[in-house]
Amino acid sequence: MRRLCGDVVDWKINAIPGTGASYEDLEAAIAWAAGEDDVMGEERRPLTGAATQVYDILAADEEFGDEEGRA
Repeated sequence: MRRLCGDVVDWKINAIPGTGASYEDLEAAIAWAAGEDDVMGEERRPLTGAATQVYDILAADEEFGDEEGRA
């Protein structure tokens, strides 16, 4: 997982499997989060389902997981 996502905080890596995302979902969400969705050209489609959930996790504020752990 970390190999695909890169330098991402632990709470995000731990949250992604709970989405049930496929490998393709992960790739799409990572591309969108990295701002690479423009290289998909004509194939670019809005994210749906698990890919949207993964994108939301990746795009979430870095501090969110830390604050959640302290609550």
